[in-house]
Amino acid sequence: QVQLVESGGGLVQAGGSLSVSCAASGLTFMSYVMGWFRQAPGKEREFVAAISRSGGTTEYADSVKGRFTIFRDNPKNTVALQMNSLKPEDTAVYYCAASSLLGWGVPRRTSNYDYWGQGTQVTVSS
Repeated sequence: QVQLVESGGGLVQAGGSLSVSCAASGLTFMSYVMGWFRQAPGKEREFVAAISRSGGTTEYADSVKGRFTIFRDNPKNTVALQMNSLKPEDTAVYYCAASSLLGWGVPRRTSNYDYWGQGTQVTVSS
């Protein structure tokens, strides 16, 4: 019943911008921390960004700090990732995820997320 559907991936030149979005259904959206992860071929899935239930706290991987911004719109049950100053090493499949973990911060480990989208491909050319 729970579905997370990503959209907005595509091809972009290095230095460009792209926004990916995730639409959630089948869950009480505001009850979940929302995160973005990415996975390049042959590499493990890695944390990119996450946002708390009310949007008051955000976390970013060091590799994307200052370039990426995560947003959530609870009434619309969506979370988005605005990606600026893209680099070839940002090329990956980007996944939206939802976590029910309770704590003072937001989780960064894949094991702490309960639901995952199918992913959307982001390719950054040199």
